[in-house]
Amino acid sequence: MSSATKADKKASLDAAAWMFNVVTSVGIIIVNKALMATYGFSFATTLTGMHFGTTTILTAFLRWMGYIQTSHLPWPELLRFVIFANFSIVGMNVSLMWNSVGFYQIAKLSMIPVSCFLEVVLDKVRYSRDTKLSIVVVLLGVAVCTVTDVSVNTKGFIAAFIAVWSTAIQQYYVHYLQRKYSLGSFNLLGHTAPAQAASLLLAGPFVDYWLTSKRVDAYNFGLASVFFLVLSCSIAVGTNLSQFICIGRFTAVSFQVLGHMKTILVLILGFIFFGKEGLNWHVILGMVIAIVGMVWYGNASSKPGGKERRSLSMPKAQKHAGLPESTDSDEKV
Repeated sequence: MSSATKADKKASLDAAAWMFNVVTSVGIIIVNKALMATYGFSFATTLTGMHFGTTTILTAFLRWMGYIQTSHLPWPELLRFVIFANFSIVGMNVSLMWNSVGFYQIAKLSMIPVSCFLEVVLDKVRYSRDTKLSIVVVLLGVAVCTVTDVSVNTKGFIAAFIAVWSTAIQQYYVHYLQRKYSLGSFNLLGHTAPAQAASLLLAGPFVDYWLTSKRVDAYNFGLASVFFLVLSCSIAVGTNLSQFICIGRFTAVSFQVLGHMKTILVLILGFIFFGKEGLNWHVILGMVIAIVGMVWYGNASSKPGGKERRSLSMPKAQKHAGLPESTDSDEKV
């Protein structure tokens, strides 16, 4: 197979991975909004535990059918991942409750520079000037779209700080574990989903009661709410898988930068389905700026020297088979 054919195939798979993630992520946001706002199921942590429980069942079935190969992930690595992932989930929920929407959005935007910092320190990645500037443009555009009122309090700031760092580390860890242990996306999910499901289903009802003063066992389940609950869990399998696929094929920073396209799509769909009262000139301007920044980032980071790892943190023999390899002294990521 020629290098051009390989490049075309990789580009097609990359585009399919992004589309898979965008569709499932936007879909689950819309379904969860209906589930929580319309049917009053406000137990976000427990719902996430149910998502991972469904993912566990699917990965176990696929392993039983022979579609997932047996793999190994040391317990200390798994424990660290689950701790960061669960702190990310709970931290985001608490941050949303204790902070204004504006500060919550700023905290989410800060994940990109934090992820960049982790890659620079841990993976010795260097960014070109154009790549750095494109990230700034994306941050500016999304901030113009989403940040309105901004008020800060001590406990809200602490919750946001924990949420941002735990999320950035968890996403970095997805890429790290796949490279180090040659794990595919389903393999890694097969290790992490059961642990996350068990821990979140045990702790979730208590965390949700603390956040909402409501008990999940007292919720009045109806046919419509159960339908949306099942639909949410089904889409979540694709969301969880697509996140691991995208971070494995790219990096946490690229996942964050290009992932803000989902924010733009959610805003657009909100205007289409829920009215145009929030549509104004500065939101449209922010969308345009963000999209320009994303296109610029994709172009800048794909150029030689746009984003390179100065020294590999692990031997090539341990690299994930789905990741591109370079014969140069610097590995492009």
